[in-house]
Amino acid sequence: MNQYTVSLSLLAITITTASAEVLKREPPMGALMEGQVVLVDDGSCPNEQIKRVVGGNHVTVGGTKHILRTRRCIPR
Repeated sequence: MNQYTVSLSLLAITITTASAEVLKREPPMGALMEGQVVLVDDGSCPNEQIKRVVGGNHVTVGGTKHILRTRRCIPR
């Protein structure tokens, strides 16, 4: 991966995160659309960080694919 690709990837994450909705708790499974991003301020991440949740589309919650919801802590 070259420097241009890394910079472009970081820019995409920043833009996506800037437009994400901030919630107090994570939505139930099946409530987010595939690829939908929400930020969850539920206290589960360390100080100065917030949980970034990206919706999946998994068959176990009525979806048609095997894409799992992802979660990770990111800087505020």
